[in-house]
Amino acid sequence: MNNDYSYARCLAYLDNQKRLQDQPAAVPGPPPPAVAISRQSGSGAIIIADKLAEYLKARGPSSDRPWTVFDKNLLARVLEDHHLPARLQKFLPEDKVNAISDTVDEILGLHPPSWLIVRQSTETILRLAELGNVILVGRGANAITSGLPNVLRVRLIGSVERRLERLRQRESLDHARALELLQRTDRGRARYVRTYFHRNIADPLHYDLTVNTDHLAEEEVARLLGEALLARLDWIRREPERQVA
Repeated sequence: MNNDYSYARCLAYLDNQKRLQDQPAAVPGPPPPAVAISRQSGSGAIIIADKLAEYLKARGPSSDRPWTVFDKNLLARVLEDHHLPARLQKFLPEDKVNAISDTVDEILGLHPPSWLIVRQSTETILRLAELGNVILVGRGANAITSGLPNVLRVRLIGSVERRLERLRQRESLDHARALELLQRTDRGRARYVRTYFHRNIADPLHYDLTVNTDHLAEEEVARLLGEALLARLDWIRREPERQVA
């Protein structure tokens, strides 16, 4: 999806939230739903997330909040929340910052320590998940929201061959460069989750649903996730006393 359009949708979500805060408090009810997606590189997560937002907009519970995807644009929201200069976006990769360069940069005042940035990211993800009607892609969102029963936690995977094909088409890379990017990205994401959240990103027990996207169209994966979320909401309504993450 066009990045400008995606960013505009995030701004619309935030503007809508400000409007809702000015209204009288609603009668307490079940927490609004949200989805957290962990993904292997090239598994089609962003396209699937966008299609899932459209699916839930059409078939999910009615809400004043539009379903919105936060992926790369989540960085901008983190910076906005914590009043950090935009140039710090480059220090927010899903990877562990080199310990030596991190320390040197902190001493020289070039950027906040990585643990502080991760904490600020975590606060933002929790805030968005509690507001609901958001699809959070990456950045440890599954680990961060593990205590929230309203969040469906998902892992998207696929074969190296199929994921390479997607990367090559998306980034216009040859096979060798695409493979290097895929492996480096997956290592970085696993290291980020292991370092800051002490979890194995590939452990299926951390997710409600793991989907192999090799042989399903993005629309079908989105439908599958949407139906799973709606089933979870129905389960919460019927058996609130058994709500566990």
